[in-house]
Order: sequence, then C-alpha cells, then structure tokens
Amino acid sequence: MEIATFIKIARATAQAHRLPEELVCAVADHESGGWNPWAVRYEAEFERKYVPVNPAKQPTEHYARAFSYGLMQIMGQTARELGFIGAYLTELCDPGIGLEFGCRKLRRCIDAHPGDTRAALLAYNGGGNPKYPDLVLALVPKYAASVDVNKQAGAK
Repeated sequence: MEIATFIKIARATAQAHRLPEELVCAVADHESGGWNPWAVRYEAEFERKYVPVNPAKQPTEHYARAFSYGLMQIMGQTARELGFIGAYLTELCDPGIGLEFGCRKLRRCIDAHPGDTRAALLAYNGGGNPKYPDLVLALVPKYAASVDVNKQAGAK
C-alpha cells in the first residue's frame, strides 16, 4: 500500500471516532516514522509498569503487550484493554486495525482532557516526553491548510 492509501484510511477512521483527521494523520506520521505500518518498538518501562503478570498466559503474549505496533504505535496492552481480540498483537500492524485502536485511544485521551489537545497528546504518548505535543502539532499543517484541533475534537 502507498502512503496515500494509509492517509485515506486514517481520515476515515478519524471521522468514525469524531477526531480531527489532520491530528490523527499527524500522530500516525510521527509515531510510525513517516507512515511505516510495520513499525514495532519494545517498551521495557511500560512492561514493568502496566503489563500484569499472569502465569496462565503464554510468555509471548506477555511480552507482546509491551510492544507498540503500527501507524499509531498502539501498545499491545492498551489494545487489549480497548477490546482487541485478535490472536496476534502483530495484527495491529495492519493499517486499518492499528488505526482503529489508535483512534480509540486518542478519543479517550481527548475526552479525558476536553479543550486541551496538548494534554491529550501527552496522555496518548504516556506523558514521558513534554515535547511530544509540539512534535505532533508541527505536522498538522501538512494535512490541512488550517485547523483548530481543539474545536474539531469536540472541545467547548
């Protein structure tokens, strides 16, 4: 697939979740290093903090939950919490699936921080990088001539 196809899927998924298309595109662009659907990253600190130890689970599933996947780099654990039931977390590298769960997460973050897109972006990224909102917001103009992401996200 070409980047234009990924952008089209991102825009449609954003609309389905009442999210600013330009913001979703900017997050995907930044998170995946330029629209790479195969982007995968292990997050050791995330594993220690958020992935519950469950001896009944296969070790692969445990460790896979500490990886981020796909265009929006959604964490495996987060995807499971948001309802992902696929057999393999690597399915999140499928653009449609990864964008769906990335948008679910972003919608929750925006709802938790009404009117404050910067805070919502910090929450999306886990809050560890205070420059993250600036990095994402700098990409928004690439996907729209002008946009008020707070207004489009449903802020009052």
